[in-house]
Amino acid sequence: MTKAKSKTADDAVDFEAALAELEALVTKMENGNLTLDESLQAFERGVALTRQCQTMLRDAELKVQKLTEDGTLEPVANDADD
Repeated sequence: MTKAKSKTADDAVDFEAALAELEALVTKMENGNLTLDESLQAFERGVALTRQCQTMLRDAELKVQKLTEDGTLEPVANDADD
């Protein structure tokens, strides 16, 4: 039986790790030193990582929306905009 992973601060680390791996794959592919098979494998892994990152970002966005739905939280003014 597989234990479901709870959503914690570790998700941010997972996102950063996935993004870093994706960036490394892109760099490898851009260098042009991979064989066709290696390129296809890198592309497949990149697609999986992209989907993983998109899911984590979507989950974070939904969480923020849920937290701000009741109107108790308001956007913080950014002094840099002045």
